[in-house]
Amino acid sequence: MRNTKKAIYFYLLLFIVVVLPANTLSQEYKYEIGAATGTSFYMGDANKTKLYLHSGISGGALFRYNINFNWALKANIIAGNVSGNSEDSGNVFPFDRNINFSRSFTDIGTQVEFNFLPYSDNYSYLGTKPYSPYLFTGVGLTYASGENSIFSANIPLGIGFKYKLKNRINLGVEFSMRKLFTDNFDLLDNPYGIRSSTLKNKDWYSLTMIFLTWDFSSRTDPCHGM
Repeated sequence: MRNTKKAIYFYLLLFIVVVLPANTLSQEYKYEIGAATGTSFYMGDANKTKLYLHSGISGGALFRYNINFNWALKANIIAGNVSGNSEDSGNVFPFDRNINFSRSFTDIGTQVEFNFLPYSDNYSYLGTKPYSPYLFTGVGLTYASGENSIFSANIPLGIGFKYKLKNRINLGVEFSMRKLFTDNFDLLDNPYGIRSSTLKNKDWYSLTMIFLTWDFSSRTDPCHGM
């Protein structure tokens, strides 16, 4: 019973801090929609540490709901490709096993974003800024085609920077790592024969994306005061 009360208090506090300010301290427009393009690369058994090794091209669309100046929810659909060669890994695999692979993938997910600065090109009297770095995380699904196609949940972890080019137009860049729940993204499924947990020894892929979005659905009545 005590734990239940604590949970209720926690979610009530979360509602007060995050949701209630949305009506009084929010961006001028509720939503954004736009496109993104960039690069993608893989990390796993065949690439433990090298960023942008055998990088590919990625692109897609995104939708963002601006809860308030500091919080936003984002949904995305992204398609891209990655490749790898275990001979570049610096690892020695049992039985001299080596893999050279290429995959196309589709990523569908949703994330919550936190802007470090109150993001808006209006309301300067409230201390807002037309730019802000931000962090994000969430959940997603990945489908990868090719030999031994896979379907896996993913957890995105990322950082970004957004800037108001002008009213209703946003430009940004973000870097994220997507942790998969499979070790077969690189076709090297548990190459050392060591049992792993749900999160340990799983594959990753990364996205570096530049996006352009357009704001719509004003929070204020355009006829107000006329």
